[in-house]
Amino acid sequence: MIILNGERSEVCAGESIAAVLARLEVEPQARGIAVAVDGEVVPRARWESFALRDDARVEVLTAMQGG
Repeated sequence: MIILNGERSEVCAGESIAAVLARLEVEPQARGIAVAVDGEVVPRARWESFALRDDARVEVLTAMQGG
């Protein structure tokens, strides 16, 4: 089971970060998107090939403007 943004998800071990973003309907090319797995930011260049392991904690973050 993968934890996605703090909640259990249907994402399976072995899926890529790009696949997770597609499930969330997030465009990987969009500016201001960052992904962290187990507290470590994964570079955008690795999103297609980075396979998630079982029990991974994935956070998809978007930059926001404002104060």
